[in-house]
Amino acid sequence: MEKPIIRVENVSKLFGRNQKEAVLKLKEGATKAEILKETGVTVALWDVNFEVYPGEVFVIIGLSGSGKSTLVRCFNRLNKPTTGSIYFQDQAIEKLTQKELISYRRDNIAMVFQNFGLMSHRNVISNVEYGLEVKNVGKDLRKQKAMEMIQLVGLSGVENAPISSLSGGMKQRVGLARALANEPEVLLMDEPFSALDPLVKKDMQFELLSIQRKLNKTIIFITHDINEAFKLGDRVAIMRDGKVIQIDTPENMITNPADDYVREFIEGADKSKVMSVRQVMITPSCIVKTSDGANRAIVEMRSNNVSSAYIVNEKMEFKGMLTLDGAIKARDTKGKISDYFSDDVITIEADATIGDAMPLAANAKYPIAVLHNKQLKGIITKASLISTLADN
Repeated sequence: MEKPIIRVENVSKLFGRNQKEAVLKLKEGATKAEILKETGVTVALWDVNFEVYPGEVFVIIGLSGSGKSTLVRCFNRLNKPTTGSIYFQDQAIEKLTQKELISYRRDNIAMVFQNFGLMSHRNVISNVEYGLEVKNVGKDLRKQKAMEMIQLVGLSGVENAPISSLSGGMKQRVGLARALANEPEVLLMDEPFSALDPLVKKDMQFELLSIQRKLNKTIIFITHDINEAFKLGDRVAIMRDGKVIQIDTPENMITNPADDYVREFIEGADKSKVMSVRQVMITPSCIVKTSDGANRAIVEMRSNNVSSAYIVNEKMEFKGMLTLDGAIKARDTKGKISDYFSDDVITIEADATIGDAMPLAANAKYPIAVLHNKQLKGIITKASLISTLADN
């Protein structure tokens, strides 16, 4: 199994004087509010454990005060845990010397902030170059690298523009380009799109996913928006009162919430953009192989009380749809069923979302064939799509 790039073990973060008393009460099951009232200690994080894998987009979501921003700042040691450890490639971050910490922040991990964190006295390319400049990269090389990142985030042509002339979305692209220019192994993003208007936010989410596909960076992303979490995250961690309540894929979290809090938290999520067609597909009642004759096809349809069959080859690869009329014509003309089936059938990949399937279903003559590696895995009907969304 692939080794994690980040490992969080028993991490807690407490603020206040009576921390020992607070820890005892936490172990006895006291709530965050009770701890604060009885001891004056604020519980920011309590016994957090998880792993993040290379190339993964790991999203941490929670309401204000849940501890998500405190946690993300532990990854670059802006916050130092009260107890527990965070490991980067098996190296405990809290044990890094000051020199090692500076190197770790320069070379291994970068952060993109909600308020952009740009330097107003520098233009776009100068901001993007800054991290490389700190690393003493030569002028020509850092300019070349900065221009590559500016192009990657869609800002070609504005590299010499002053920061004050940019929109919020453009400023966030500059921040992203600056973080990427250092080629970090882990990118920390603390609610980077929350200050943007909805349309710009949507564009930036798409941009981030596009960049992730090109660069395969490990991203730890903080948000309070469940739709954003489910859109971006390979896995999502839901936090409450400093604790991690559940970690799972968006799809599994929707179908198997850990408790009522998670169920209520994700209630407003757009399920059509998360649930895959794999979850709603059904097994077709009638399948006929290309090597079967017309009589065999007719028998199969009649025995299943249907007027059409899905055609597959010996490898279960989908080839098309044969109607009962087509099978009868093949029998009467002594022809092959391959001469009479239609390959004009709408198909969709098993990992596609229900949202992807909806517009296809609206114009589908037959149920949609669900494929994986060209093999027929199931079918989805308009009724199954509508009932699934209604149930969720």
